[in-house]
Amino acid sequence: MKKKKKWKIFKLIFAVLIITGLLFLHFYAPRFITEIKNPLVESIKGNYSITTSPSFENNQLNGKYINFKTFDNVELSSYLTYSSLDTTKGTIILLHGIRSSKECFIGLSAKLSKLGFNSVALDARAHGNSSGTHCTFGVKEKKDVSELINVLAKQENITKNIGIWGQSLGGAIGLQAIGTDKRIKFGIIESTFSDFKTITNDYFSYHVGFNIRPLTNYLVYRAGKIAKFDPEDAKPEKYCKNIEQPILIVHGNKDKRINIMYAKDNFAKIQSKEKEFIEIENANHLNVWKVGGDEYFNRIIKFITKNTVGNTGNRCTTP
Repeated sequence: MKKKKKWKIFKLIFAVLIITGLLFLHFYAPRFITEIKNPLVESIKGNYSITTSPSFENNQLNGKYINFKTFDNVELSSYLTYSSLDTTKGTIILLHGIRSSKECFIGLSAKLSKLGFNSVALDARAHGNSSGTHCTFGVKEKKDVSELINVLAKQENITKNIGIWGQSLGGAIGLQAIGTDKRIKFGIIESTFSDFKTITNDYFSYHVGFNIRPLTNYLVYRAGKIAKFDPEDAKPEKYCKNIEQPILIVHGNKDKRINIMYAKDNFAKIQSKEKEFIEIENANHLNVWKVGGDEYFNRIIKFITKNTVGNTGNRCTTP
């Protein structure tokens, strides 16, 4: 009798554990994929910002904060740094990686200003000082970029020579935005993926050490339901087919987080006649700028200048 009672207790405990596990997988585990501002998620996933910098307020930049609301009423924060030259050559929207923020672009904003370019560093939804809870990997963010361009036109009379410089998640957003909004005239895309579902499977392998694809795909599906977006639309490679603007695709060949083959997939699908692939030798996911050095930066500036100088730019009136 005692053995039967123990067996019943064991089966009950086992059943409770199974049910609890299934409920966790269905309701909470998907949040690890899309939910950014969650203390438990942050403690486990950590902060993978590409660079760390102080706030814009503590830097002597001639600029201003621009806050605006998106199509779904999420309030986003950005910082516009004006060109320090009399004539502005163009305006570059800077898009950071996942769990980073616009502050990682303070140094770049200062450099671009000295060279005659405006820059707008944007906190993606659910990041930095922007509101929102979930990242949608470009599905909603590409619309946020278009709304930012609307705001720049209305508030700052900035309408021409607008480009995008995006890193990792920001690169994925950038590709989707460029493929959607033809007001964006050029793009620099660093270290990004080609398909959200595929990279999520890769990340499970990278961070956990193994991956069960059917389970991961189910979690991706559930993440989309919770965050209210279609994961099948989070495919930068799909939007690459619509890109006819000049573009640079950049990737380090030692990147273990996002394989360089995804950058090559994106590049192959881009329709632009002015496209270039830059492979940074021995660079990983986080140190493309450091490894590329001045030579890399000069190539980028040459590309930006080629696609802005000679066009009719906007002269900004600083506040």
